[in-house]
Amino acid sequence: MPTGRKTSARKTIPAMTDQVTSSPRSARKNSFSLPKFTSFKKLPMPKSYTPVLIVLLIIASFLLGMLVTKVQYLEQNGSAGSGQAAVQPAAQGAPQPGAKVDVAVGNLPVMGNKNAKVKVVEFADFQCPFCKQWFNDVESSLIKDYVNTGKVAFYWRDYPFLGQESNLSANAARCANEQGKFWEFHDYLYQHQGQENSGAFSADNLKQFGAALGLNTDQFNSCIDAGKYNSQAAADMAAGQKAGVSGTPTVFVDGISIVGAQPYASFKTILDQELAKNK
Repeated sequence: MPTGRKTSARKTIPAMTDQVTSSPRSARKNSFSLPKFTSFKKLPMPKSYTPVLIVLLIIASFLLGMLVTKVQYLEQNGSAGSGQAAVQPAAQGAPQPGAKVDVAVGNLPVMGNKNAKVKVVEFADFQCPFCKQWFNDVESSLIKDYVNTGKVAFYWRDYPFLGQESNLSANAARCANEQGKFWEFHDYLYQHQGQENSGAFSADNLKQFGAALGLNTDQFNSCIDAGKYNSQAAADMAAGQKAGVSGTPTVFVDGISIVGAQPYASFKTILDQELAKNK
């Protein structure tokens, strides 16, 4: 083997050894040194990220707002009683829930014997999902056990506070009453209820409901277009607020309010108590 290669190898190895052994601490320090974090501050953020961050912040703010609104809505519903109810702030000076108050029966037709010993007055909104629940779970039993047997007179009063289609449907039911079909229209509305203010109770749909029930469509449609009974529905709502109504359904049994879609047993207990007082 050529000597030049051996001489070069011998010279290189000691040189490397001397470098490592002469300053071992310095070598280790250089091998494992970390970059200073302050250097990251000098890295500019690409301008293209800015609009993305703005969009994400807007979406986050929107979702947070929805969450807060939902929590407030659930807290309000919880304050309405153990039953479910659509709620609004109570009028100042209104009676407390459960207090006995003098409630007029309004001007819509009574279901049952108007001379019955006990009067039940319901304040409700045709768009209210809890009113529909009460209609499905309680009203039919109430009618069968108490109204049809002559023990109870049942009245409806408008409380249209959930938006435009609440007012439209309240007026339409009164337009149907002109032709003697208030209660039929009342039932039909609940059977075809949709989402609030989604078009389910638009003027056109309400006119179709009237036609399906065999109403005189010229008279009925004209009544809807004129908003003929809007003022009467608003008067009902004002009377409800005065009586302490702040959620729907609110049902008064001889002046005792029951708020929300309570179980039928809750109503039956109070009905039987009031009937016992009036023997």
